[in-house]
Amino acid sequence: MKGNSDVAGAEWIKSTYSNGDGGSCVEWAPGYAAATGLVPVRDSKDPRRPALLIGADAFSSFVRGVRLGSRWE
Repeated sequence: MKGNSDVAGAEWIKSTYSNGDGGSCVEWAPGYAAATGLVPVRDSKDPRRPALLIGADAFSSFVRGVRLGSRWE
């Protein structure tokens, strides 16, 4: 995983797990991921900050864990 802000032209989608009370707001850019194999993830409350680029396999594992109700603390 690495930080990178070079995703200026990416189309972002807000996660369905994001809530409306100002917390847990996550966006990702699937088109960028399809083209590069890296999944950009950012905080939708502050989109000017750099995005994290996560390998597609690691991101898939993370999403699978979220869907299964895993908790990371």
